[in-house]
Amino acid sequence: MTLSFCIDIGVMSGAILYIKDDLKISDVQVEILVGILNLYCLIGAYVAGRTSDWIGRRYTIVVAASIFFVGALLMGFATNYTFLMVGRFVTGIGVGFALLIAPVYTAEVSPASARGFLNSFPEVFINAGLLLGYVSNYAFSKLRADLGWRVMLGAGAILSVFLAVGVLAMPESPRWLIMQGRLGEAKTVLDKTSDTKEEARGRLSDIKAAAGIPEDCTDGIVQVQKQTHGEGVWRELILHPTPAVRHVLICAIGIHFFQQAIGLESVVLYSPRIFEKAGITSSDHKLLATMAVGFSKTTFILVATFLLDKIGRRPLLLISSGGMVVILATLGLSLTVIGHSDKKQTWAVGLCITMVLSSVAVFSIGMGPITWVYSTEIFPLRLRAQGASLGVAVNRVMSGVISMSFISLYKAITIGGAFFLYAGVALVAFFFFFTFLPETRGKTLEEMEGLFGKLVGWREEAKKMKRKRNEANGDGIGNDQIQLGKI
Repeated sequence: MTLSFCIDIGVMSGAILYIKDDLKISDVQVEILVGILNLYCLIGAYVAGRTSDWIGRRYTIVVAASIFFVGALLMGFATNYTFLMVGRFVTGIGVGFALLIAPVYTAEVSPASARGFLNSFPEVFINAGLLLGYVSNYAFSKLRADLGWRVMLGAGAILSVFLAVGVLAMPESPRWLIMQGRLGEAKTVLDKTSDTKEEARGRLSDIKAAAGIPEDCTDGIVQVQKQTHGEGVWRELILHPTPAVRHVLICAIGIHFFQQAIGLESVVLYSPRIFEKAGITSSDHKLLATMAVGFSKTTFILVATFLLDKIGRRPLLLISSGGMVVILATLGLSLTVIGHSDKKQTWAVGLCITMVLSSVAVFSIGMGPITWVYSTEIFPLRLRAQGASLGVAVNRVMSGVISMSFISLYKAITIGGAFFLYAGVALVAFFFFFTFLPETRGKTLEEMEGLFGKLVGWREEAKKMKRKRNEANGDGIGNDQIQLGKI
């Protein structure tokens, strides 16, 4: 589902070049058209949280694909700006559904040993979608200007059909099944998705405990306290959170906020304009350079999928955010030199292009995938869907703010100044991650509750948890775990 969403993002970055000329719209209308989808996502994310607790994670994905299908068709057949905005509204609802449910579903189905790898796949599909969108931009740019962008935007409907059909072959979330009292079905899913039978029994036991079901209960169907439609969840999340829930909420909202606040969305959506500022004026050359952005992003997200469960979330997050500080500042410097020079500065142009490609690469090995992996795995089972929807809401609001303000921002403080500002935000993000975010690699979703509760004192709790695990499993087990207090 995220693949369809990001084909739309990738396509829009190039299609907007032709939409602006064909529909004769202003820069402000361009900003609104590009960024408003992120605000529409809020509605979809809110509804998806409740829907996924009601009909299940799997069928919620089908609903998301269906909504996106309708939105893509509306955009493809748009005859004017208003019609196009209606299509963006419907598409935004579908995107909100997808961004919430994809990571939640993957986290709940995956075993702990491969959760980072599997839960990073939505981000892999996001980047693959961006690359496909960029490629289709170049391919369809040869069509008539008034036809090409419509084909670009409407093509996403085809993929949505395949995704909706394909998801029906996938199992339902075992955690959702247990919350419905369907223990027999959940056990079958856990047996298929766990590395060993022992792990499946352990996961079943942990989820039963989290759902308030007695350990010795072996019935196929049991009665459970019905809180599957969000009753009391918002009160526990917002009004009366425990210290552990408050810590989780701060981490989830913070990581989503900073993922977008560092301005990477500006690079992805407005890369043709950035390359134009760097001196690349040909539309074909700008689209080709944008394809390089998509290729770089996709390549490095694949690298990240294999590192998440080997190195851990926290080290990659710190490397990524620290790298973004340097890269964004360097990009700001190169664009400032180009903007203040009467002659073409070849070295500055080369440095600018290199930094654009480096920014998406470094983002993709850490802040890109880890945001979605981390923010879904740290919430307790009873709060997961609504908690994840809060994270998605913050993410989409910030994405909308960044994408709808970039052109106005660089006109106000120069394009180089805009990236200096983003570099400052990335520096704040680095210190936030370093201070507040514990490592979660190798922990079961149910163990997360014991890891959180002390905003700046979590390292001691992590050490205790590690010692207990070593004592329970023998000295040789757990030695590969990261020394959290030293990172």
